Amino acid sequence: MSNDNSAGEKGLLSGWWGALCKPSSRWSLGGLLASGIVLGVVLWGGFNWALEATNTETFCLSCHEMEQNVYREFRGTIHDSNRSGVRATCPDCHVPRPWVYKMIRKIQASNEIWHKILGSIDTREKFEAKRIELATHVWTAMKATDSRECRNCHDFGAFDLTRQTSRARNRHAEAEQQGKTCIDCHKGVAHQLPAGAFKAERELNKSMEGETKP
Repeated sequence: MSNDNSAGEKGLLSGWWGALCKPSSRWSLGGLLASGIVLGVVLWGGFNWALEATNTETFCLSCHEMEQNVYREFRGTIHDSNRSGVRATCPDCHVPRPWVYKMIRKIQASNEIWHKILGSIDTREKFEAKRIELATHVWTAMKATDSRECRNCHDFGAFDLTRQTSRARNRHAEAEQQGKTCIDCHKGVAHQLPAGAFKAERELNKSMEGETKP
């Protein structure tokens, strides 16, 4: 009796092994396709979950360099607290929404991880020493993209200039006519301007003008 059971178990295992090694056309096509779809959905869902988890203010503030420096300056600004209750967080201003540009920014962020490991700005003194360099990188990127992240919420076409103060109305009208972008005039709205900001701005404008000349 035991010999019969052993033979049956061996036959069952042989059948399973044979199915794995030489799947029928039903499993090789329909089964594998279904398995691939399920696996793809799981992997894509996991990838997007991780992407969104790293795209929150909470994640940004997990680095004390951000929490101790730029975030504390951001607190109380018009982008943090205002009469409408519309609030912009770190990724709203610093991470693109279009998927391709978002992925490019995430890849670029690997350099920030490297400097986190090195401790490049792990003290207030180190941060202040590199502040103008860091700010210039952000300004350059924003000018190159026509302040793309600003335009998630602000757009010249949606402005009602008649409801703005005369100064703002004139400045915005001039900016639109001259083809200026948000960051040209609105540096320092969420973070303090670093020492040497105006000199760096002039140099940046000159370099950008040089690039656009034929």
